[in-house]
Amino acid sequence: MPGPRVPRLVGLMAVDARETARARGLLLAAPDRPEFHRAVVDHVVRQYPQPGAEVPPDSTVYVWFDSAEGEGGGGVREPRVPQPPAGGVRRELGEAGDAFALADR
Repeated sequence: MPGPRVPRLVGLMAVDARETARARGLLLAAPDRPEFHRAVVDHVVRQYPQPGAEVPPDSTVYVWFDSAEGEGGGGVREPRVPQPPAGGVRRELGEAGDAFALADR
């Protein structure tokens, strides 16, 4: 007998994600929220396994949440490599505040 299919939990609030998983006979865990059982309005932004995956009954689905206000959440800030190539046509800039000074030349 095939197991349940993982529902799409991304976009749901924590309370709704728990209920959706429970209705399918699945457990829910949140590695980024130690007190996941208290989370209510945090929104799921990622899940594993992916929606539609067939899993054994009582399997655990892992979910991650967006950062709450004040917790950062600005994304990954790595250096962008490679840098744009050197060379090419360079534009001469006019004085500050004089946006069209060079256009009349």
